[in-house]
Amino acid sequence: MSVETETPERARPEPIQAVPVRHPGRWVAVLVIGVLVAMFVHLLVTNKAFNWSFMVDNMFRPPIIDGLKGTIALTILAMLIGIGLGIVVAIMRLSSNPILRGVSWVYTWFFRAVPRLVLAILFGNLGILWSRVEFGLPFDRQIGALFGIQDFEARLFGFTAVDILTGFVAGMLALGLSEAAYMAEIVRAGIQSVDEGQTEAAQALGLSRTQILRRIVLPQAMRVIIPPTGNETIAMLKDTSLVAFVPVSTELYFQLKAVGNRTFQVFPMYVAACLWYLVLTSVLLVGQYYLERHYGRGFGRTADARNRLQGFGVWGRSSGGAGGA
Repeated sequence: MSVETETPERARPEPIQAVPVRHPGRWVAVLVIGVLVAMFVHLLVTNKAFNWSFMVDNMFRPPIIDGLKGTIALTILAMLIGIGLGIVVAIMRLSSNPILRGVSWVYTWFFRAVPRLVLAILFGNLGILWSRVEFGLPFDRQIGALFGIQDFEARLFGFTAVDILTGFVAGMLALGLSEAAYMAEIVRAGIQSVDEGQTEAAQALGLSRTQILRRIVLPQAMRVIIPPTGNETIAMLKDTSLVAFVPVSTELYFQLKAVGNRTFQVFPMYVAACLWYLVLTSVLLVGQYYLERHYGRGFGRTADARNRLQGFGVWGRSSGGAGGA
């Protein structure tokens, strides 16, 4: 004889009354920011010191455009020197040769210690040390005197310092050599971020050290090198204004300041300089974004999710289906 037991029916829970979390602080912050933005816009529109018509009329004149071209050229050339020499100094810093390591350390120590404004002025006055720069056998006169030959010279060609060390060249060298010290540390950090197993595997395959550096290490290190290099490029663009003290006339800040001093409208020209640098920096930021995205492929959350999907065979089927369609 079986005994049937009745189980009580479980009561259904009441629906949850979800109350959204309130953030009164956000609305207060939005209100404060809105008031500050309105005050700033009111300042731009109503304050006559900006003199917008005068600013727009003068910031696109031919001398200003020439200064803009000079600033862009100075930025590109100084960064090329800085990046190229910085890679060499970084490799020297990582070398097993103690002499190379010592020379690279002294180089980075000196150019990171001296301000760029001081370097620009110093390079602009190097003509005080040499009135003429010549190329040939070093210590030729001392060697001639050693063998009893008076006025012995073994010099192939030369230039006067004024012809070589123009203001533009002096500013470019000062900025480029200073930038190389910072780029050396950035490149060194990028190279050291690559797993040593990559180098060991490449050596096992018979690749030379140059091939390993060019094909294995640097492509992977670029993911770490690109972001700070972009910041250094933007900083270099702004630091080109320092060569106005060399002085370099074919420079944006120099030309804008000259217009302000000549017309006694200094403040509008300073605002025009801010606008020009904002435009140039925005262009560099866009380029940096695409470079980071290019060299960052295969890293990050999106890449991890893609790799997991590929492991399950999902990504390949979906992409293949899309391609077939």
